[in-house]
Amino acid sequence: MHSKESFRYEDCEETARWLLGRVQSPPTIGIICGTGLGLLAETLHNAETFPYSQIPNFPASTVTGHAGQLVFGSLQGKTCVCMKGRFHVYEGYPLWKVTLPIRVFKLLGVQVLLVTNAAGSLCDTYRTGDLMIIRDHINMPGLAALNPLTGPNDERFGPRFPSLRDTYDSDLRSLALDIARRLGHAGLTHEGVYCMVGGPNFESVAEARFLQKLGADAVGMSTAPEVVVAKHCGMRVFGLSLITNRVSQEYEGEESVNHSSVLEVGEGRAQILQEFVTELVRSIRLHGERESQDSL
Repeated sequence: MHSKESFRYEDCEETARWLLGRVQSPPTIGIICGTGLGLLAETLHNAETFPYSQIPNFPASTVTGHAGQLVFGSLQGKTCVCMKGRFHVYEGYPLWKVTLPIRVFKLLGVQVLLVTNAAGSLCDTYRTGDLMIIRDHINMPGLAALNPLTGPNDERFGPRFPSLRDTYDSDLRSLALDIARRLGHAGLTHEGVYCMVGGPNFESVAEARFLQKLGADAVGMSTAPEVVVAKHCGMRVFGLSLITNRVSQEYEGEESVNHSSVLEVGEGRAQILQEFVTELVRSIRLHGERESQDSL
C-alpha cells in the first residue's frame, strides 16, 4: 500500500497531462467497464490503448477478468475513455488511489461517468443475468469513515461537504429505462439500491439478511468510491449492475457463489451490456452540444 495518506492535485495533473499529450481527442464520457463490459472498449473507433503499468501514478489491477488498460476512442460520435479493470480496496489500495482515475478523468474533460459492476441480488424479484439501474447506494465502508474524500480537500475538484442526494442522474436513469424498453430488455431491467461492502469474501447469510433489511437490492465490492469522487468533481453519473448471482439468505439448500460463476454470467450477458451502454452513449446530450437529444 502506498505510504501517502491522500492524493495530490499535482499527481492527477501530471497523469492527465501525460495522457493528453498522447491521445487524439480529450474524452467527454468516462466508462468503468465492470464484469461483462470489457469488450466495449474494443468497439471504440480510432482506439488508443495504454496499459496501467505505463501511466504515471496509476496502480495496477490484480483481479482476474480485469485487463488493466485505459482505452481512448470514439463511440457513437462521442469521445470516450474506458477503464478495462478498476481498483478495489481489497487489493490493498487506499481509497484515494482507487479513485485517482476519476480525478484524472475530470482533468481530461470528462462530463459524464458511466459505472458498471457485477453484483449479487438481495431482492426476491431479481434473477441472475438481470440488469439493475442504480437509483442510489449504501456505502458501508463510507459509513465507517472509509471515504475517498477523507483528508485535505482540494477545492479545485469540489467542495468539502458534497451532497449525495441526487448522485445518480435522474435524466440518465430515465433515458436508460427508455432504452431498455426500446431494445426489448424491459423484462430484465430494474431500478434499485446498490450496497458496497469491502470484500474480498462474499457475504455471510447473516450479513445478507442485514443488508436486505437496510434496503439494499444488490451488493458488490466496488463503485461507491468512484461515484462519490465523480459527484464531488461535478460529473453526471450513471450506474449499472449486472446481477451475477443470488446472495443466499438461507443456511440450507443453496450453493455458494464463486468468482468463476460471476465471470461466466458476465460473458453470457456481454452482448446485451455492450448494446445497452452503446445506445446510452449515443443518446446522451453533453454540455455544449447544439443538437437536441434524440427521441426514443
